[in-house]
Amino acid sequence: MKKKVSLILGSHNHIPFGTTDDEFEKIYRRNLKPFISTLYKYPQIPVVLHYSGILLYWLERAHPEFFMLLADMISKKQVELLGGGFYEPMFPLIPPPDKIGQIELLTTYLRKQFGKRPQGCRLPAFAWEQNLVGVLNNCGMLYTFLNGEQFSLAGLPDTAPCITEDQGKLLTVFPISNKFNLLFAQQRASLVMETLLAQTKSDEPCVLCVFPEQVFMENKEQAPDITYQMFFEDISRFEKNVDFTVPLKVYNTLTGLKKAYFPPSLSLSSLPEHMRRGQLKYESPRQSLIDYPEANYLYSKMMFTNVLINQLHGDKSRKRTAREEIWKAQGYDAFYPTSNGGIYRHSVRKAAYKVLLEAEKISREKGTFTPSLMAFDFDLDGKEEYLFQEELINCYVKTLGADVFELDYLPKSWNYLDTFSLDAGVNCCKRASWTDILAPRAIFEAAFVDRIDEIKRQTVQTGFLEAGPDENAFRFCKNEIFEVVEVDKTHGKVSFRLPVNGSVPYGNIEVEKTYQLKKSTLSIHYALINRGTSNETFTFIPSIDLSFPGEGDAFLRIYKINTDIKETISIGEVVEQVQGIKFQDIKNEVIIIIASDKLFDAYILPVRTLCPIEGELIDMYQSTNIMPIKQISLEPNERVETEFSMRMYH
Repeated sequence: MKKKVSLILGSHNHIPFGTTDDEFEKIYRRNLKPFISTLYKYPQIPVVLHYSGILLYWLERAHPEFFMLLADMISKKQVELLGGGFYEPMFPLIPPPDKIGQIELLTTYLRKQFGKRPQGCRLPAFAWEQNLVGVLNNCGMLYTFLNGEQFSLAGLPDTAPCITEDQGKLLTVFPISNKFNLLFAQQRASLVMETLLAQTKSDEPCVLCVFPEQVFMENKEQAPDITYQMFFEDISRFEKNVDFTVPLKVYNTLTGLKKAYFPPSLSLSSLPEHMRRGQLKYESPRQSLIDYPEANYLYSKMMFTNVLINQLHGDKSRKRTAREEIWKAQGYDAFYPTSNGGIYRHSVRKAAYKVLLEAEKISREKGTFTPSLMAFDFDLDGKEEYLFQEELINCYVKTLGADVFELDYLPKSWNYLDTFSLDAGVNCCKRASWTDILAPRAIFEAAFVDRIDEIKRQTVQTGFLEAGPDENAFRFCKNEIFEVVEVDKTHGKVSFRLPVNGSVPYGNIEVEKTYQLKKSTLSIHYALINRGTSNETFTFIPSIDLSFPGEGDAFLRIYKINTDIKETISIGEVVEQVQGIKFQDIKNEVIIIIASDKLFDAYILPVRTLCPIEGELIDMYQSTNIMPIKQISLEPNERVETEFSMRMYH
């Protein structure tokens, strides 16, 4: 009698680019090794496996014995390997040549290592757009998978594959049953199998695909090998009733498939509750660029670097090398939150920026680099930003807030403004440097002592504090548009002006601000003018964020500079009357000195974000916030000028 259920069991395994060897090893011993070792004992159960290219590359070097076992199971047709993008890219966000390049890179790797070219693939994060059909088809992919909810949106059940089309190209799509994935995570596999058989009608063919990763994550108290043993032992009892198979075998027998089109999607179902934006839903993958400013800046950097590489002519080898660096930065983990942190993770974002900067350096013409200042819509918001490019430093400035949103030290391929923060634990809030704050004069005096912790917390975490009574009100210039007064490309200088604004605190203060980048030193010249009719007394704070590799003496040491005296500074300490502050980045071996023409006070505080990793919230370092403090008192039409500098060297 023909079995009424064809069951495709799958497993997806990926570790983001930027993960340390220790983390790789931990995951290998906890999950990868026990799974493959247990599966090997059940040759009657075929499975389809997906490993990202970055994970396979690490396994090949660290655990060749894993490769040997996997190759043996492939030769015995117990395992079918899936292809995809080598670095698990967010496919809808990357240019077509990169989509093809990423797929072919993994396809070639699998063919060389295991002697077989994959004919199906798994989409990273199930991020789908219909135009992927042509790309996958052209790369030799016959089928892929989408979540069952996507099938529901298309009006189809999640128990039968379908075909989909774009520009005359066809692709078979298998649905993954989220219902049974969840059941496997909550119940013994034997109970789930009984439920499956009871709910399946004998007169309707049923092809069920499950990737039950959660099965192996829920019971953390139990050794993984025991969990896997129980799972495979349970399902093996149903061999007489269930046809355990692989997708290529099913594909070769499929006929009369229904046709469907699927809307763009990005599954949020795996995210912790506190990370979701409102109701659980499917969104366009591009929505992450709106929800997370850091994702948009990383995407913008990727697009900008692509432009630079496309301008290379006559050196195919250098162009190819630069493009392969960009591929490493395209992993979906860097663009939105995942159950293992994703964009929240400092190391993942840093690794992405590092390779993008390496690609940018490769794209630069050999020989002496000519500094430049250009107006360019870098972040793709319809407004021009101002990009200072020097031999050692990139400095990018927005008109909104006239602050610095990217600061690259190219010799170390490090973006010191790759930061991350949340507003009230919900909305992503982009950190920046030279973000100007006008605050009450008494903010650090005894009358405000009860509010200092709140002020520091909100200033550091969100850059915004709602105005209360006039004497307690703040003006956060990061939320205001500065006018561009002058762009001097010859001298690498751009000047901005923030006009008076009667609707905000200290709105009678006009701010003039000029940036100049020269010989690895960024100069910021301020002029503050009282355009009102009465005295204005306030504290001026040009807040600065710098994202170091970590915090603590192993990563960062801070010193106050007063003439020849250099004393160490502790995080959270109030620094009084200094000429400058020196930051020693231990890992990158970089020195950053912030100095001023006049003595100033400062607060230095860490910025952290609760990062969800494997079901736990980890308080993770993101950046260090420096708040220089200058007390200002201006009579009507009075003007005061001050200047800061930021020097970087190694």
